[in-house]
Amino acid sequence: MKNNLLVLVCHIRRLCLLFVFMMAGNVLVTPAMAQVKPPKVLLLKVYQSNQDIIGWLMSEKLDGVRGVWDGHQLHFRSGRMIHAPKWFVEQLPPFAVDGELWTKRNDFSNISSIVRQKLPDERWHQITYNIFEVPNQRGGLEARLEVLRHYLQNHPSSVIRIIPQTRIDSMQQFKSRLDEVLALKGEGLVVRRGNVSYEVGRSADALKVKPFKDDECNVIGYKSGAGKYQGEVGSIHCRLKSGREFYIGSGLKDRDRESPPRIGEQITFKYQKLTANGLPRHPVFLRVRPSE
Repeated sequence: MKNNLLVLVCHIRRLCLLFVFMMAGNVLVTPAMAQVKPPKVLLLKVYQSNQDIIGWLMSEKLDGVRGVWDGHQLHFRSGRMIHAPKWFVEQLPPFAVDGELWTKRNDFSNISSIVRQKLPDERWHQITYNIFEVPNQRGGLEARLEVLRHYLQNHPSSVIRIIPQTRIDSMQQFKSRLDEVLALKGEGLVVRRGNVSYEVGRSADALKVKPFKDDECNVIGYKSGAGKYQGEVGSIHCRLKSGREFYIGSGLKDRDRESPPRIGEQITFKYQKLTANGLPRHPVFLRVRPSE
């Protein structure tokens, strides 16, 4: 009862704030907003350990919020507008770039709360725009990034960073870099074939390398906690797209147990592998998946 009441209060508060913003003219709800189209962007496939990636480029996979800049406006991958401050947007180039809005490793909740505000606040000064792609430019990845690098020589920006790309010369070098990133609590690596032209959609030339797999599931209920978590949520009851159900207890912080994700929301979790029954082994809660 306590948890359900907290969730209800938070939901009502969000609705009240949205109503206030609308009445003040700060948010204009239009049919176009309800029918935004996702931009066509590059999407990553998953790296398999038997793939030959010698000669490819590797970079750290930043655990931020993806921002797609079309030369005029900044969007989420869903197509919805990101309400960045004017001073931030003014430092972006007049051509398309794609990257992560990011602060530091292991800080996703903070990043998400900043960039998803309808009214941007001073916390945006923590955010940098870390570019991994310059769409629609000629040549391979390094040539496309060089277009941005050349632009920044004449138009310095305090918010843009170009994510370093390193050529993979050996599997030992690749594995050492992955271990280094993971030791720093990074998410993993991205490996890309550097000599291919820009493409959109899932690409076999762009792979994510992570020690755990991740997936999404829908919240359908809760299991009460015991011991020090008595009276709070012990685990979240989830349903996969396949229809299989399971519980996630690991990874929940105290605030998640006191005010858990709402029933019907989609959450992201990581796991080691699937069991013979198709259930995630050792699932760990990561975050609520934003409804962009």
